[in-house]
Amino acid sequence: MLEKFPRYPLTFDGPTPIEKLGRLSAYLGGKVDIYAKRDDCNSGLALGGNKLRKLEYIVPDILASGADTLVSIGGVQSNHTRMVAATAAKLGLKCRLVQESWVPHEDAVYDRVGNILLTRLMGADSRIVEDGFDIGIRRSWEEAMQSVRDEGGIPYGIPAGASVHKLGGLGYVGFAEEVRAQEVALGLHFDHIIVCVVTGSTQAGMVVGFKADGRAHRVIGIDGSGTPEQLRSQVTQIARNTAALIGLGQEIAESDIVINPDYAYPAYGIPSRETSEAMRITARTEAMITDPVYEGKSMQGMIDLIRKDFFPAGSKLLYAHLGGAPALNGYAYTYRNG
Repeated sequence: MLEKFPRYPLTFDGPTPIEKLGRLSAYLGGKVDIYAKRDDCNSGLALGGNKLRKLEYIVPDILASGADTLVSIGGVQSNHTRMVAATAAKLGLKCRLVQESWVPHEDAVYDRVGNILLTRLMGADSRIVEDGFDIGIRRSWEEAMQSVRDEGGIPYGIPAGASVHKLGGLGYVGFAEEVRAQEVALGLHFDHIIVCVVTGSTQAGMVVGFKADGRAHRVIGIDGSGTPEQLRSQVTQIARNTAALIGLGQEIAESDIVINPDYAYPAYGIPSRETSEAMRITARTEAMITDPVYEGKSMQGMIDLIRKDFFPAGSKLLYAHLGGAPALNGYAYTYRNG
């Protein structure tokens, strides 16, 4: 479905691995088989993660634009801005980042470690502002692009999560195609795909990709944003735009967008007791590290749904691990004892 779109390789050659999480499955009663697709291990660029799948399809447009500075936005511990900084370094471009104060978290080193430390280490001009959380287009991002122009530069704007970019959904259409090929090789078929969703294009791309074989509604987005109505609208719009862009030939229906809002509490970026417990269970059964912002919440959701028998016995679940572990450093006091 993506043959006509140029792609600039930022990830390792070949598909990201799928591994069976046998100990976690057994810990949860053995009623379902859990697998993980490890997009957290997809690149040598600054520890990788899901944003690189998206950026691979955006880079050709960046290069064609003649821009000399990538401009993007995220929270203080944004995985996305880390990956934009990594992409800029790889391409030899400048990078200006707006790091908004999205998370009401007061760890003493929160703004000096983890993702923002790596971002600055790669040479990005990272500027913290006090604006709160929002998944939409931000004035601070537009002002940052204008500041580049005022200095004589040529900016290329990448919105939060690369999500509402015209090409932002393509990478995870590719994810679905990759999974289908791996299913054939593994001799199995996944009944549900579980993924964290905050700005929307990761799930939206999956919805479009799996629509081709009738599984769009089997992609279960676990909301990490705490803004479910805005999120649903954004995922739906991105999915429909992406479907039209690739010429899918099928309409994305409301029923194709499945988002569970039950695990985003108490706020974006703040782990609940249950989120932290899910992170510990995963670490202690599989040594698979999740973070308190994204993967911890989707893991919490998956574990709780399994315990509530939401999935029929014998189901094969694919957990999409999108990365994000560097953010753990910003929660050092919370997890000081593990």
